Amino acid sequence: MEDTRIRHRHADIAGHRLMYREAGRPDAPTALVLLHGFPSSSQMFRDLMEPMAATGVRVLAPDLPGFGLSSLPAPDTEYGFTWLADVVEAWLAALGVEDRILFLHDFGAAVGYHLATRSPETVRGLVVQNGNAHEDGLGEQWDASRAYWADPTEENRGKIDTWMTYEGTRHQYLWGMPDRLAELVPPETWELDWRAISRDHGLDLQWKLFTDYRSHVARFGEIRDYHREHRPEALIIWGVHDPFFNLDEVPAFRRSLPHAESHLLDAGHYLLETHSRECADLMRPFVSRIAG
Repeated sequence: MEDTRIRHRHADIAGHRLMYREAGRPDAPTALVLLHGFPSSSQMFRDLMEPMAATGVRVLAPDLPGFGLSSLPAPDTEYGFTWLADVVEAWLAALGVEDRILFLHDFGAAVGYHLATRSPETVRGLVVQNGNAHEDGLGEQWDASRAYWADPTEENRGKIDTWMTYEGTRHQYLWGMPDRLAELVPPETWELDWRAISRDHGLDLQWKLFTDYRSHVARFGEIRDYHREHRPEALIIWGVHDPFFNLDEVPAFRRSLPHAESHLLDAGHYLLETHSRECADLMRPFVSRIAG
């Protein structure tokens, strides 16, 4: 029987210590690359990796620098999504990964779409789980953020800085969730996240990254063109209780990727905390077919 257990490893990439999880065949021709969002890490995939490894693919999940157990970049680093994509790209090259399926969640979508648009020939498919790539998903709850991106003053930052706190980190998991689902989310998720992002100068880096999210929004047209020109196989899995990205994002994906398969789950932004089995059941045939 093939060993699908998760292995916990580190890599030195351009002077940065990158922690990552790996499962499945290291010699598999296709890798499933799982890219987490804010404020999480590869631990969000802990219940998904073994079922995916059982499909025969190599499963890889990094802690992006500044998150989880990966090192903190220096304070003067040009810390943004282009920089994070450069690190992930170098890491995948060091592991010998060419063909890949990208799992895009939250900020991980901003990283992953850099990889996809740079080398579309390497992307066998996309799994998008509450990862935004269209204006449709950014409702009025983003108005204060848009004002801050346009004019990043202390005054505008003060209107949105309540989420870059311990309570704000907890909020990421529970906001918008009915009690019957919220009580399923293990509290160590936000405890570990807050410990990781608040160490040393970590919060300053996180503000840099959030400010740079405007660059991802500015790329929505480029991402739409990538979808239409390259038509990647796509599976959209969406938690309907997501308070950050509107449900209108799902039909927006279907407009630029009309062949995409989409599923709505009775879950929140971090749906793997409550619906990992359902997600695995949806992904298994998709990954098996794409990896061939």
